[in-house]
Amino acid sequence: MKELLELLAKAVVDEPDEVRVSVVEGEKSIILQLHVAPDDIGKVIGKQGRIAKAIRTIVKASAVKEGKRAIVEIIG
Repeated sequence: MKELLELLAKAVVDEPDEVRVSVVEGEKSIILQLHVAPDDIGKVIGKQGRIAKAIRTIVKASAVKEGKRAIVEIIG
């Protein structure tokens, strides 16, 4: 899931070298913290949050396959 989130984020941003993902694992859930350059926050969120919602949907679908719940936090 971490690699998937990194791949999706790097495809959207202008500075792919600044993309980092931190993982906090719980028993049934995983929190993925997406760190991007401050200038790229708007690109990751998108108009009316559409890109962020799409990224979260894809990551959640991947988590369901593993029997877990995923939460994506976008941090600049």
